[in-house]
Amino acid sequence: MKKAFLAIVPAAALALTACGGGGDSAGASNDARGPIKIWYSNNAQEVAWGKSMVAAWNAAHPDEKVTAQEIPAGKSSEEVIGAAIAAGNAPCLVLNTAPAAVPGFQKQGGLVALDEFPGAKEHLQSRVGDRLNQYASPDGKYYQMPWKSNPVSIIYNKDIFKKAGLDPENPKLASYADFLETSRKLVSAGGAKAAIWPAPTSEFYQSWFDYYPLLAAQTGKQLVEDGKAQFTSKEGVKAAEMWKTMYAEKLAPKESFNGDAFGEGKAAMATVGPWAISVYGDKIKWGVAPVPTADGSPAKGTFSDQKSIGMYTSCENKATAWDVLKFATSKEQDGKLLEATGQMPMRQDLLGAFPDYFAKNKEYEFFAEQAAHTIESPNVPNSVEIWQTFRDAYTKSVIFGKGDLNSAFKEAADEVEQLAEGQ
Repeated sequence: MKKAFLAIVPAAALALTACGGGGDSAGASNDARGPIKIWYSNNAQEVAWGKSMVAAWNAAHPDEKVTAQEIPAGKSSEEVIGAAIAAGNAPCLVLNTAPAAVPGFQKQGGLVALDEFPGAKEHLQSRVGDRLNQYASPDGKYYQMPWKSNPVSIIYNKDIFKKAGLDPENPKLASYADFLETSRKLVSAGGAKAAIWPAPTSEFYQSWFDYYPLLAAQTGKQLVEDGKAQFTSKEGVKAAEMWKTMYAEKLAPKESFNGDAFGEGKAAMATVGPWAISVYGDKIKWGVAPVPTADGSPAKGTFSDQKSIGMYTSCENKATAWDVLKFATSKEQDGKLLEATGQMPMRQDLLGAFPDYFAKNKEYEFFAEQAAHTIESPNVPNSVEIWQTFRDAYTKSVIFGKGDLNSAFKEAADEVEQLAEGQ
């Protein structure tokens, strides 16, 4: 989900005591079988799915039982996982591993290369398809199983659009010019305080929900590709200039909103994934559209807001963990995850794989189509530092309009490219 990367885990969650079947066993055989422990997210719908999945596995494998719990309490899931790696007591699997955190966990020596298991690369490829390459680490190996995505799109409040004299069924949002003009009308005539209200704060991950979807839509590229920053390209700068105009004209506020601006009717639009349907479905008359491109041409992609499954080196019974990972991402379990959460399994041809679900849940079809063209956070060294470097430049030059945007992006790109080289 949108806020899952650094979401605070409820205090009721268990303390950091779970282990992966014993102490540090990074050198243990990949053939060992037996009980394992796993963590999943604290999202209520995912917890329900996780309990059902574990029960199904345990019923069929009494000698390889899975013990599961929510990720323990901490400032962030990533901080908790990193601490568990350092202590040598991470679980065998974490069904909430953020791709942007994978390079750091890998550097800690905490992740198992899934390539070590027979047929693993073919299994991942058959499930994920052409998008799999985005998840390869610099050494060419796969330390994560891409699991589920929440492709970022634009949700809008039909009542506010109607009040502003805009067509709520066919809103003009496709191009930057259209998006800006529609935003102006929403604020001037629609009564909304903001056309859209992304968090204007400087946390590294915030760019995933304002700038990055536009870069992906316009270019189909990641923030860094082949060691080169993509945000200094003509298309990358143009996307930033669109947001700079939104802030300069006060169509997007520069202050944070303490709550849900879209849900409370303070913003006419928001950047969301399919998780939003269950949140807003009965409360707001909403519509959804792709993120805009410069000239309104079809988007080449959008940010995935994806979570992967990682296998951790402290796991003793890795053969069982691999089988559980495959079971949890089977077509049957993917279908149950879709039913329970509305999140999109990282599987080819979702509409063809689950026709009955989408026939009964038409509102999710749009997101299934978007899910086929997701763009991931680049899997490069110093991933978090790269995003923070970019965010700092973006916050200063785009949100607050200080200094020259091109110069700020060029300076950030120089630092980003050095970081991507592992420096």
